[in-house]
Amino acid sequence: MDIQGLVFKIAIMAPGFLLAVVIHEYAHGWMAKKFGDDTAERAGRLTFNPVVHLDPINSILIPVVLLWIGGIAIGAARPVPVNTRNFSNYKSGLFWVSFAGPLSNLLLGSLFALFWALVITQNSEFIFSDTPFQIKRGLVISMFEYGVIINFILAGFNLIPVPPFDGSKMLASQLKYNALRKYEEISRYLVYVFWGLIILSFAGIPILSTILSPFIYMAQFVMKFFVSLLG
Repeated sequence: MDIQGLVFKIAIMAPGFLLAVVIHEYAHGWMAKKFGDDTAERAGRLTFNPVVHLDPINSILIPVVLLWIGGIAIGAARPVPVNTRNFSNYKSGLFWVSFAGPLSNLLLGSLFALFWALVITQNSEFIFSDTPFQIKRGLVISMFEYGVIINFILAGFNLIPVPPFDGSKMLASQLKYNALRKYEEISRYLVYVFWGLIILSFAGIPILSTILSPFIYMAQFVMKFFVSLLG
């Protein structure tokens, strides 16, 4: 991909990506505060300001490299600090604080789907045509469509019960002592399994995409639902 094409793809995907990772981390911090832990707030992380959430590697370098090799921008923000010892209810707090991130992505992805459906059911050539910046309808559609896809994919990734994803903490919160100890023993190896799946994906063996396919179908279903509702 040439530089011009890369810059164009970044411009299309940046809004949806930034919103996805920032709101994901904000949701963790917000839910932690609901359970009695204000660590994220005291660290200045309970904000929608992307500057305090972004990580040079996971939020910039990895998404750009993925775009450069022909993929889509997938990455993460810096995890918000959470002190589980402050939770009013440890197990419930661990589950809901962990689930808040993926849940926020599912809700945000659905909101993007609604906006996408609103735009494609309109016949005007330009959106915001009465402003100094005329934004082509096709560009807006692409931005919203990517916003749907990235949010549902991030939700799917984070629900995988492998450290350091949120799904591992959600599962841990539901296990009794003996089962939890066994899970902690095998989880260190699950990380290598996950990275093996990523390598296989680059080698053309789409096991990981198969695992995430229910979330892709969910995204497509939500988009079609809003189109049928508005059409």
